Amino acid sequence: IGSSRQLNDEDVWQLSLEFQHRILHDQFRELGGSVVGRLLVANGLDLVILLCLGVLEAFSNFAGPVLLQQLLRTMENTLAPRSRAVTFAVLSLLVRLVACQSSVFSLWYSRRSYERSRGEMITMLYEKTLSRQIIGESALSNISKPSDEEVESAIPDSNTVIERQGTAGAVYSTFRRFGRSLKRAIWPGPLQQAQKQPASIELFSTITGKAILTLVRNDVYEVAQRSVSHPLFQDSLMEVSRFWEFQTIIRVPLSLVLSIVLVWKLIGWPCLFGIVTVIVAQSVNVLITRILLQYERERRKVTDGKLKKVTQYVGAIRHLRWYGWQDFWQEQIMQARQQELRLFVVTGLWRSTIEVANYLASGLFPVAAFYAYTALAGEPLRIDVAFPALQLFAMLESSLRNVPSLITVLLNANIAVGRIEDFMVEPDKDDAITTSYPRKPVLMLQAASFVWPGTEHYVLRNISLELPLGLTVVCGKVAAGKTALLQALLGELEQRGGGVVLPNDVVGYCAQTPWLQSMSIRDNILFISPYEETRYREVLEACALTQDLATFKHGDLSHVGENGIGLSGGQKARVALARAVYSRAKILFLDDPLSALDHQTAETVVSRCLCGPLTEGRTVLLVTHRTGLCRNVAQQVIEISDGNAHVIDRNTLPMDEGSNAALSAPEDNPKQVEKNAAAADDAAVPEKFIEDENRVHGGVKSAVYWEYIKAGKLRWWAVLILALAIHRLVGLGETWFLKKWGEAYDRPVTSVESTSLFDGLPSPEVDIQPWLIGFFSLAVLQALVFFIGNCIMVVIIYHAGRQMFRDVMIRVSHATFRFYDVTPLGRLMNRLTSDIGTVDGNISQQFEDVAFLAITWISSIVIIASVTPIFLVFSFALTASFVLIFLRFLPTSQSLRRLEMVSLSPLMSNFGALLDGLTTVRAFRAQSSFQDRIIVVTDAFQKMDHFYWSLQAWLMYRFDALSACTTFLLTLLALYTGVSPGLTAFVLVAASGFVDSTHALCKRYGQLQMDFVSVERVVELLHLEQEPPGSIDPPARWPSYNGDIVFEDVTLRYAPHLDPSLTGSGKSTLALSLLAIMKPESGRILIDNIDISKVNTQALRGRITFLAQEPVLFPGSMRQNLDPLNEHANDACDAVLQRIGGTHNWTLDTEIEAGGKNLSQGQRQLVGLARAILRRSAIVILDE
Repeated sequence: IGSSRQLNDEDVWQLSLEFQHRILHDQFRELGGSVVGRLLVANGLDLVILLCLGVLEAFSNFAGPVLLQQLLRTMENTLAPRSRAVTFAVLSLLVRLVACQSSVFSLWYSRRSYERSRGEMITMLYEKTLSRQIIGESALSNISKPSDEEVESAIPDSNTVIERQGTAGAVYSTFRRFGRSLKRAIWPGPLQQAQKQPASIELFSTITGKAILTLVRNDVYEVAQRSVSHPLFQDSLMEVSRFWEFQTIIRVPLSLVLSIVLVWKLIGWPCLFGIVTVIVAQSVNVLITRILLQYERERRKVTDGKLKKVTQYVGAIRHLRWYGWQDFWQEQIMQARQQELRLFVVTGLWRSTIEVANYLASGLFPVAAFYAYTALAGEPLRIDVAFPALQLFAMLESSLRNVPSLITVLLNANIAVGRIEDFMVEPDKDDAITTSYPRKPVLMLQAASFVWPGTEHYVLRNISLELPLGLTVVCGKVAAGKTALLQALLGELEQRGGGVVLPNDVVGYCAQTPWLQSMSIRDNILFISPYEETRYREVLEACALTQDLATFKHGDLSHVGENGIGLSGGQKARVALARAVYSRAKILFLDDPLSALDHQTAETVVSRCLCGPLTEGRTVLLVTHRTGLCRNVAQQVIEISDGNAHVIDRNTLPMDEGSNAALSAPEDNPKQVEKNAAAADDAAVPEKFIEDENRVHGGVKSAVYWEYIKAGKLRWWAVLILALAIHRLVGLGETWFLKKWGEAYDRPVTSVESTSLFDGLPSPEVDIQPWLIGFFSLAVLQALVFFIGNCIMVVIIYHAGRQMFRDVMIRVSHATFRFYDVTPLGRLMNRLTSDIGTVDGNISQQFEDVAFLAITWISSIVIIASVTPIFLVFSFALTASFVLIFLRFLPTSQSLRRLEMVSLSPLMSNFGALLDGLTTVRAFRAQSSFQDRIIVVTDAFQKMDHFYWSLQAWLMYRFDALSACTTFLLTLLALYTGVSPGLTAFVLVAASGFVDSTHALCKRYGQLQMDFVSVERVVELLHLEQEPPGSIDPPARWPSYNGDIVFEDVTLRYAPHLDPSLTGSGKSTLALSLLAIMKPESGRILIDNIDISKVNTQALRGRITFLAQEPVLFPGSMRQNLDPLNEHANDACDAVLQRIGGTHNWTLDTEIEAGGKNLSQGQRQLVGLARAILRRSAIVILDE
């Protein structure tokens, strides 16, 4: 199916039982111990099997050089029958086929352990999130952190000098930092001291709410899988060292032992000289790795900070654009991005240093060994020794290098494990305050005091209350502790003395800021309760929602969008209220649901809902400022003042102007109720408010590649291609040089005839020194070109990452507001984090590999065809076979990878939605339902990844088997064409390069296509529809204080395909139209006789102030929240602050958490009001 059309979700099979996360999670949660210990126990069988396969693969790999040596010796022996050489070729084929099958088994079991461990950690983190105590950022000030001086010394400068100086300045500054780092590594200074407290730093970044997404997206992958790229090695293949490829633990040391034994058997003690070069290189790498890990830790911390800024920016982008502040915030994000990229350059250079040390060691290994073998031991370096020795040297050097590499991988995973462990040991919400029912449902507090989790600041002191059946009204000034009382009764605060009696049952909770999920109105109201038609209609009537639903095209099946963006503030409050009332909870906690309602609607809700039959026999605790509406129907009234609670006489409360003297449930007109219910039910299958995520069909378009190439700068790509060509040329020269060296022993000692390259050198039997110097020079030259290529790659990644991220942020920041309405936050964040992370990762490395492999493929064909012209026909047939297999694989793999990326967005959205509505979920005791939901979402995501890698196994087996058969046929071709042993060895090396490059080129191109799906998704953001900027620059004094606002026959639409309508009654829509959020389809909106649809939008929004129903606050000081652009003096800011919030003891240095979570809803509105007053706009729009 996949080769004929694009796959859809229903085309992909469900996971088998051994991969389904319901079973995995239930088994995993029963295990005890640390995270790693539980993972080892849960996946123990796979790890044992991988150990056995590792032993088999190690013996299979080392059989190749032994058989090659026997083959070459047989060819040198003119008396030996040809059938003997054929026998060794057949044995080589069989060994490779065994290794091929073993690799498939290894991939299966390693992927099984990886997928299961990743799923186990995702569901584990989600379950922990459901139970963990909510700790505000202000509580983190008590956590020990390094001093500012230490942090500053540990983190490279974050200014924008690089950006101002351009590429030259960036490279110069980076190399200066590179040198300073080496100096600090030799003489430990503040950088090492700052790293002595990593746990506190990691805990500090982990326990903030949005950082949980970082744990899921980054650290889970770090523990389950760790990829290390080694570009430009002789086979130019990506070496993937997964944490769960457990066989490396046995394969690496076993390979080390086998390689030493075989090399010693081949050349004897001279191999020790080569081993010394590798040990010296690894000793240097230990020092460099120490520096690299320090900077890697800093880079992760900076990346976390950037992710936090991006998350806040995306979540508040509407509000930022209403104020015209998006450019300022965007610049802050770009500064964080610049710091991240600079650290990426630093770590990239250190990685390149490690790799060039390894590469130089691999080149000097044979130089040192051959020096000892020829100059010291006096042995001739013949063909049957040189080429098998080269293979064994490469294996031995790789084994020596893999030991510290494996340790480095495990250390990196250990950092991630530490962050996950820190999160898992955080305190859980305390449910110990719940007790059994007394004779009647009652809530009681006896001299109870409470603090916010993680602090010792008392928010409620010595509270003694009894909450009977019926309505209890809670009132008080702003920030008096009304919401804190509900949070305390829900167990979200830490109790400090006293007693609490609370039935251990569901609580119908309606938060002050309504929390709605991205689903239909009906699903939001039902939540986890079953649908009961009669009760459901009664709730709609009681919450005054029936008439609103009648105005929606699809009634209660209408999708509300993310965070209820498709509803007005009053509608969101009533839907949240309906959810609480519809539940069968005997206790209702309602946190100011009346504040967003007009007076008439509020009266209706109080009379029909709070005084109606739906609340009979229930304990209702209502927080409200509109006490006059409820004074005559409340059983008692509680006043909160400075953290203390008192029951007061309800008759002392003033009546609301225009309210009835008494409220009671009115007699509903049966016909009207029936009519409204019919209108609410008259809904066809609704159109989706949230658009499905776009999936491109077919292969990645060339335009996507071109966008990335342009971002990396064409001149750097040209230099890289040149470096790759030189590297390949030097590599071929080294192999040819070794061939000539081995054949020179057969030349006459007095021969000076020079017929080809290197023939002018003296016979090694007379003077070995020129051969050693030449071999040494070629090895050093190849390492130098390798280092230059790596540095160029760092520059390309730096340019591409900076340019694409900046362009995407600009396009997202100026997109139409409709884009924010129909795009879930999780989807956008997935593209700005996960996909951008891929751009920063090995995309350029994949490009480099494809280019180098293409050069290797072409050069190998030329070399082999020059020796055996018949090979040209054979090479084309082989290439066609590889391509046909690959073309069958590619379309299906692309579909699966795109489905995987699309299915990842709901996973991230579920975590984001849970963090926003965690208190509501726990109040309704809906944890198990949400855990089931994340298990379903994880299954959907994992199945795409599972079958993608199953398809990779299908491809790998066919490619490896075809490669083995091809090498066998090429060996036979060389045997029966009668070429010399030296030329046979050279051709076999070239043939191996041809086969491997053909094989790898298809795989690398396929991987490049897979990775470029992320680039494709980023490029889509570069083509977002942009908001027209406006063509008129208004006068400096526009708008005037005495001007007019005129609407002339205005018709507004949210989108071209939607009917002309207003959300709710249209108050907020009308207000937003003054900011040109929606341009009139017809008519004009005039301010001082200027049509605002033509005015520069930045100037318009900078001169009109809009105070939303739910003001958005940012992490930082009060001063930064009042005046983020620093346009006003401190005295002006302080004066406004004292006028608005003088009773709250605020100062300009008062710290505010993200979203203002350490403030009450009323306090957040006061800060928003102060912000509006400070701007002194001629037009101020106050939305509730």
